[in-house]
Amino acid sequence: MREISPAVNMSAEEFLALLPPEAQQLIAEIRRQKQAGARRLPSATLVDNSSLLTEVQRGALLDAVAQLVDENLGGRSEMCIQFADLLSRALTHLSLPARAAVGRATYMSAAGREIFQWDHAWVRVGHEVIDGNVDCLSENPMVPEGLECCPLLGADQASAGR
Repeated sequence: MREISPAVNMSAEEFLALLPPEAQQLIAEIRRQKQAGARRLPSATLVDNSSLLTEVQRGALLDAVAQLVDENLGGRSEMCIQFADLLSRALTHLSLPARAAVGRATYMSAAGREIFQWDHAWVRVGHEVIDGNVDCLSENPMVPEGLECCPLLGADQASAGR
């Protein structure tokens, strides 16, 4: 299993040794899942109303990007910029006019109450939005407990004029 250290000047093990016990426990669970081949993938909960590629290709592409980004020691929950960049490059390689976008994401309850905000990255292809890295938010200690999101791939209702 390949792991990438978040620090340029130290190994994954050296970086891990500097983390508080709670973070070490989280990474131990992520490592266990990686070794067992049990990491969650975006295609498992994907909300997909896209017209890009085929359904099978969309799921496979999101999962391949997720597996590469998940090589980060702590998984991919803080890797949305890297996820969006790699996905936009893959889509561009497939001749789709993709671009990564960065902004502020706001997560709302079913009742319309704001739950959480943070800086986030996603991909745009015309009127379609691809936010494929949100299925792992619960692994991030900054995210409120119980916040679960499904990856999204499809038309942006505001941009599509609907």
